[in-house]
Amino acid sequence: MAKILGMGNALVDIMIRIEDEKLFSDFGLLKGGMRLMDGVFIQKLMKAISYLPAENAPGGSAANTINGLANLGMENGFIGKVGNDEFGRFLEEDMLNNKIQPLLMKGTAPTGLAIALITPDSERTFAVNLGCAIELSPDEITPELFIGYDYFHIEGYLVQNHDLLRKAVWLAKDAGVKVSLDLASFDVVEENLDFLKEIIVDYVDILFANEQEAQSFTGLEPELALHEISKNSEIAIVKIGEKGSLVKCNGEVNKIGVIQANSIDSTGAGDLYAAGFLYGLANNLPVEKCGRIGSLLAGRVIEVIGAKMNSETWKLIRKQVYEIVKE
Repeated sequence: MAKILGMGNALVDIMIRIEDEKLFSDFGLLKGGMRLMDGVFIQKLMKAISYLPAENAPGGSAANTINGLANLGMENGFIGKVGNDEFGRFLEEDMLNNKIQPLLMKGTAPTGLAIALITPDSERTFAVNLGCAIELSPDEITPELFIGYDYFHIEGYLVQNHDLLRKAVWLAKDAGVKVSLDLASFDVVEENLDFLKEIIVDYVDILFANEQEAQSFTGLEPELALHEISKNSEIAIVKIGEKGSLVKCNGEVNKIGVIQANSIDSTGAGDLYAAGFLYGLANNLPVEKCGRIGSLLAGRVIEVIGAKMNSETWKLIRKQVYEIVKE
């Protein structure tokens, strides 16, 4: 069976439901987006919302995808950096418990945190302090890390470190590993557009984008954006929320629907879609089935707070995935 390696910001998600969007303007947050904050600023935000109930969970976009794949029975590894602290130990133990090989370097700063502010419409807005995740350096990415893997999945949030991402994808391709990239956030795309275009043209085989990210990347509406993206990647995926997703491979476009779901939090929906899709690819399924498995996982995760689902939910998911595979 194929093995998948992930790389991203190893973070602990702190999920908080809010009613008043005034908080966004007070802290310079754009609804649905992601803002990087320094330690002092994020402590001010934490203080402002300290009266609200919070749930903590292992997080980070690529880490969520790898966790989803592990729960589907795939062999995986994850490259990241954590602090020598309680949150870092929490993340490493979670990976080990999920049978993920934790290729975690130790940093000098604390483990990164991602505050997910969830509005009543289930939209999530992130305020992130990367902590030592940003300390992951190109020198720590070596050819040996890619031995035995078939796919390399990375999150767009890493693009701020151009040298790191450039070396990682170069080593992956040199090792004969397929590269998968999730664009992650429209504001990240806008700030790093030229670099992303360079990386995608030269190295990326599978590209995931939601509607906003695709528009930021191409300036086009979803279907036209799909065609534009597919010019430089083997498989292009544009997710369009409740309308499903569009997948283009070998010149053919597949329109994938969504499953019926009671949405309470969209955190992790894109990450779990990628997990389902990559699971299908790793098992040599047609891209239409890959998309359906992606939609299944995305539909299930939006029914819970955060990007993690319990064992009973995963048991049901695995049964539904088996039914799709055997059709």
